[in-house]
Amino acid sequence: MNSGDFGYNEAQTVTSNEQYNIGKKKKLAMRILDRELAIGSPAKQKINRLSMAQGMIPASNADMIIHYNQPVYSGQFSDDGNFFFSVNKDYRVRMYDTSNPYKWRYYKTVDYPGGQWTLTDASLSPDNKYLAYTSIRSQVCLAPTDPNDTGDPYILDLAADTGTARGYRQRFGGSFGIWSIRYSGDGRHLVAGTTGGSVVVYDIESRTPLHRIFGHDEDVNAVCFADKSSPHVLYSGSDDTILKVWDTRSMGDSRAAGAFVGHIEGLTYIDSKGDGRYLISNGKDQSMKLWDLRMVMPTGDFESIRHRRRATRENRFDYRWGEYDEDDWYADPHDNSLVTFRGHRVLRTLIRCHFSPPASTNSRYVYSGSEDGKVFIYNMDATLAGVVDVCEATKASRPRSRHFEMMGWNDDDDDVMNARWRTCVRDASWHPNAPMIVASAWNGYGMSTGTCTVHSWNDGAEDDEAEPGMGLRVDQKLNIDPDFYRDQDRPARRSLRTLRAYVPEE
Repeated sequence: MNSGDFGYNEAQTVTSNEQYNIGKKKKLAMRILDRELAIGSPAKQKINRLSMAQGMIPASNADMIIHYNQPVYSGQFSDDGNFFFSVNKDYRVRMYDTSNPYKWRYYKTVDYPGGQWTLTDASLSPDNKYLAYTSIRSQVCLAPTDPNDTGDPYILDLAADTGTARGYRQRFGGSFGIWSIRYSGDGRHLVAGTTGGSVVVYDIESRTPLHRIFGHDEDVNAVCFADKSSPHVLYSGSDDTILKVWDTRSMGDSRAAGAFVGHIEGLTYIDSKGDGRYLISNGKDQSMKLWDLRMVMPTGDFESIRHRRRATRENRFDYRWGEYDEDDWYADPHDNSLVTFRGHRVLRTLIRCHFSPPASTNSRYVYSGSEDGKVFIYNMDATLAGVVDVCEATKASRPRSRHFEMMGWNDDDDDVMNARWRTCVRDASWHPNAPMIVASAWNGYGMSTGTCTVHSWNDGAEDDEAEPGMGLRVDQKLNIDPDFYRDQDRPARRSLRTLRAYVPEE
């Protein structure tokens, strides 16, 4: 907490002549004034800037609501903030130009041919030129992000029958589904987490799988690289409750470099801070955990304790339909995590968590989506820093329609015309340079549709006087749809003429 790795700790820098300020949080407006007037020494000015970034937590009020006809499974900004993509159940990825984060422009849409159930994940290349996206298939689609390139995506078959792939074909018949895909920092490799417990490292240029490792007993739901500048160290998180560390230079013997133990239900997502040291994970035990690579458990030690760990597989609840019984929770005696965050709900789907970016938040927080329709933002001591209520911001923001498919978890509701408005935030992305979070959700009557909602810091204001007003409602191509606006919505809608001037139609 005092190292500076996770933001600036104001309490540790109070000098003797400032004791009277202890317990009084300086208002952000005063910090902005101090910055404009250049008050204080250069060191104090730097501290002031860091504190300002930390204080700008996005609010629940939505600046813009993008409606989709199918649930949204993921949505992320590029590392430079100039690009945003949404991954949808209809096997399409929509791309947006967000170089001005407060005035988005629709970019293009790419398809996944022959997908199964849904798109599961997507990853943008480091140079923003290509997007890799997946379904529950062994093929990865690679689409150029150039809006003028409207050709079909390239297809990479990660189950190609070459070299090390033969062992997989003998074991699983040559077919698997991909739950998670990530580019390496140099853009040369992809790493995938798959059904059947395998981790695949794929060389894009040669179109060859370099490694296919059966490192887990169950599906690998999440993978990522530890360091954006290195393609060697990677992580994998599985339904077997274990988070493993791998070194691609020594994966030939299928032996992990180490393991993190502490979750007692399957992992749904992992995210690296990008510094080669810290990572976080979400688990179906309704917790998020922070890990330090320096505290990883050696593989030999893990093998000696793995059979002594309490088994939950036999009586494991079905997170897709059931509710977690807190009486089933216990503290794993071998837990080697640093911090455990609890409060959000990891149910219905593989809900994602992330570190907040350094530029717009001073790396102060971690945050996660939640099944109850919120984004939970935590301080590093596991206290709650803020909540973005996506369900409340979007409630009844589109009309009912009979043609939407039901998602299957609607209490006693038997069709969309009777279902209540429900929201499950599956993913969220904090803009790297602006105080803004975009929440990607299953959202609507019976969660039959989806939204990406833009939430920015507004200093506690319930509304703003700028045009367009907060709560702008658009379709997936950012066109104004008058059907989203009803007579009773007049206070929020302003005028459609003004809105169309803000987001021009194609």
